[in-house]
Amino acid sequence: MRSKLIAAFACTTALVASGAASAADLGARPYTKAPIYAEPLFNWTGFYVGGHVGGAWTNQQWINSANTTAFGDLAPGQGFRQRGAGVLGGAQIGYNWQASQFVFGLEGTISGLSNSGTVNNTVFGVGLDDQFSWRTNVLATIVGRAGVAVNNNLFYAKGGYAGANNRLSVVDNVANPSTGSGGQTHWANGWTVGAGWEYGITPNWIVGLEYNYASFTSQSYQLAGTAAGTYTFDAKPRDMQWAVVRASYKFGNPVVARY
Repeated sequence: MRSKLIAAFACTTALVASGAASAADLGARPYTKAPIYAEPLFNWTGFYVGGHVGGAWTNQQWINSANTTAFGDLAPGQGFRQRGAGVLGGAQIGYNWQASQFVFGLEGTISGLSNSGTVNNTVFGVGLDDQFSWRTNVLATIVGRAGVAVNNNLFYAKGGYAGANNRLSVVDNVANPSTGSGGQTHWANGWTVGAGWEYGITPNWIVGLEYNYASFTSQSYQLAGTAAGTYTFDAKPRDMQWAVVRASYKFGNPVVARY
């Protein structure tokens, strides 16, 4: 009887050991990492091109600096200033670079505008004596931009160079003692500052609003033909303001992942 018990115990021990060995031979259960959700954010980095349209206001100024002939009635130091408004439209091209929520960029714009005006000089006469006309029809800027991005929104400021094509002309209609006409066009150099907001409606299309201010240096306009120094004016767009709606296409579609 004792020998039978010993034999049964040995058999049971062998079976347990065999089962443990079989379990050890099974491969470990594979570990599967949970998928990571990446939330896409709008990325402002890249080149872009687009167009803009809006309104512009010009304060034009011209001061007579050398009235040494009978052509014209304004004495040296006398002149006029006039404000004119018009429509502005054009194109922009630039590049943005984003670092965290900060965005830096360089942009160039070219615009056509319809700002112009006419003033009748009645200092020494009445009616249509000297009739001055001016117009500013082209505006160009090269600026740096810096802003803060909040997902699809960009709030930015800008500043840099501004230039404008400006023309001043005069017609003397009353013989006192002579009549005549003359005009000249110059490119006026200056500076500009502005601010704006843009919104990425898709990864590539951007719309926005922008306001700008610019000031320009004076140029000497010779209005009496080729006679040097006669009937000369220091003239300029004293300052300009414009507000526009913008739309741009950004090339490329980089996505920043946020975990």
